[in-house]
Amino acid sequence: MKWSLKELYASFESEEFIKDLESLNEEIKDMKLWVEDSTKDYKDLISRIEEYINRESKIYSLYVKLSSFCRLILSADAKNTMAQKCAEKVENIFIPFNECNVKFNKWLRAVEGLDSLINSSELIKEHEFYLKEIIEMEKYALSDKEEAIISKMKQTGSVAFENLQKLLTSTHTVDIEIDGELQNIPLTVAKNFAFSKDADMRKKSYEAELNSYKSIEEPIAAALNGIKGEVITISNIRGYKNPLHYTLVKSRMDEETLNAMMTAVEESLPEFRKYYRRKAELLGHKKGLPYYDIFAPIGSMEKTYSYEEARDFIVENFSSFSEELGSFAYNAFENRWIDAEPRAGKRGGAFCSNLHPIKQSRILCTFNGSFKNISTLAHELGHGYHGYILSKESYLNSRYPMPIAETASLFSETLVRDAAIDNSDKKTAFSILEGELNNSSQVVVDIYARFLFEKALFEKRKESSLSLEEIKKMMIDSQKIAFGDAIVESTLSPYAWINKPHYYYADRNFYNFPYTFGLLFAKGIYSQYKKLGFEFVKEYDRLLSITGKANLKEIGDSIGIDITKSEFWRESLNTIKENINKFLELSKDEEVF
Repeated sequence: MKWSLKELYASFESEEFIKDLESLNEEIKDMKLWVEDSTKDYKDLISRIEEYINRESKIYSLYVKLSSFCRLILSADAKNTMAQKCAEKVENIFIPFNECNVKFNKWLRAVEGLDSLINSSELIKEHEFYLKEIIEMEKYALSDKEEAIISKMKQTGSVAFENLQKLLTSTHTVDIEIDGELQNIPLTVAKNFAFSKDADMRKKSYEAELNSYKSIEEPIAAALNGIKGEVITISNIRGYKNPLHYTLVKSRMDEETLNAMMTAVEESLPEFRKYYRRKAELLGHKKGLPYYDIFAPIGSMEKTYSYEEARDFIVENFSSFSEELGSFAYNAFENRWIDAEPRAGKRGGAFCSNLHPIKQSRILCTFNGSFKNISTLAHELGHGYHGYILSKESYLNSRYPMPIAETASLFSETLVRDAAIDNSDKKTAFSILEGELNNSSQVVVDIYARFLFEKALFEKRKESSLSLEEIKKMMIDSQKIAFGDAIVESTLSPYAWINKPHYYYADRNFYNFPYTFGLLFAKGIYSQYKKLGFEFVKEYDRLLSITGKANLKEIGDSIGIDITKSEFWRESLNTIKENINKFLELSKDEEVF
């Protein structure tokens, strides 16, 4: 249950690590000199572009290998000072490479007749999408001097405001009565009570949390205003229509697709409200579900699994889809690509790191025997399989935007969860189903509220800074539209913006709808699989293989899906509707409780 990293490096003192660190430094120095010389004129275009692709690929390969080794060790051992020092050293060496990219990209944009050059070289043709995307993004680039000024100004603007929000929320505490004693607990601990089986504790902790925010609401509102104001200004300077346009361009997505998806989401909201109302009834509420009970556990999940049982269950159900997917999962377990052991010093949560240079992945999670852990393993192994398919592509063709990032993970998770529901007793099946609906509801309904809030926030911020009361009212209004009367209005959270770090990322705005896209796109292609069976396997692998060298519409088109039409999104949402109906029916059976 502990991963092996020797496939990257034996240690920080190993000859190979030291040699690669020196090589990265030398390659970037050489690259800087080469770019300076090669961007003076436009001779030998084919050889220069090919040379750049080869040099860039080599540098990225070294960087990914070195930085991944440092990050993976730190994630499993947060107090490893050597890993921290080496990580900083790698980043400092890598910084000048960004300057090389900026200079070469500007030169590339001025190249005439690129299409004819593309067809004159196999290497350039292979990287056609990558090169054309550079040229497209260069339309929004500024002069070197302007970029330098913005970069420096951000340090005392959005970066400082983001750090302020992090500091205030990470050190924030909540006063709450526990077992008759008033205690002062970290915010993260207070928020975890939302999952408690104790109804009084869920309500008490939520109310205490909201009350505690009064001590930090003003400075965080100021931070939010500052960041969003800066984003609007920079978006305008760069030539984007607005911050949403900026996010769509970076996501390789168009507004037509976003509108089609959101139209289907709006139409589906009444279905989700049926789930919330029934959950309210099961929890003993007569007038809707209180906001603090959204995560309340329903039913009971008594079954636990050994790590070996989890492995066998995942491999078996992955193999039912394709032998290649099953073999990938088996190899990940067998070759110790997974760190699943609970221990002190290890970061929380779960992630998958795809290591393109060695064509492997590493997965971190914490396994304690619950089905949720199995679901998490399947999810992260899905990310790993995506990386495995893309390891057959060049590194420059392996990087994909956020909306498509969750496709393979959610597809794999669905394979395992559906199998568990079909092969479990009623009580276990009901518990798994409720967990799935809770997650889907968050990604569709709650994220719709967040999207509405951020969109309205940017609109109002164009005129002037917003007062604290305006921000709080905007959040409540957004929640009311999304949840309707299924959630008790008086319990909605006016502070749902205060500790969501996504709102404070100046370079990643609208860090919400890509999650909805990911969930619904994965469910849509899963529906395709249910219709086509084994015929779909090759289409699925082909779809994953082009995610680094196509826009989202082209990816959908590759398997006959038109994501610019609401029909596709409606079909995806219908799979959730079917689960809601199954939940409503099962909830009438006393055996599930």
